[in-house]
Amino acid sequence: MIWLYVSAALMIATGITHSILGEAKLIGPLLRAREGVLASGFARTIIRYAWHVTSALMVATAITVVWRGVPAALIQAIGAIWLALGVVSLVATRGKHVGWPVLSAAGICALVGAA
Repeated sequence: MIWLYVSAALMIATGITHSILGEAKLIGPLLRAREGVLASGFARTIIRYAWHVTSALMVATAITVVWRGVPAALIQAIGAIWLALGVVSLVATRGKHVGWPVLSAAGICALVGAA
């Protein structure tokens, strides 16, 4: 069970970091451009909303991983997805994205904990 708590902690940390750093380093500066599609206030709102919804879903998966009675197969699926996202991030950014190790570790911990 400890592995599931470690996985959940990593997922929550990732979600919080995703919102804070993403807003400061990516979304905020991007949305200030106000050119092309970003000229629309509605588009800027949707982009910001979608970014933070992703962070909220990271926290939701953390809750799912430690929720009593959740089928092991669901936890394994979540773990596999987090691990796959970490590997894709590693490959796609050639290791430059700071999140790939944590995404991968959260997935591995979930997989180990569900075994």
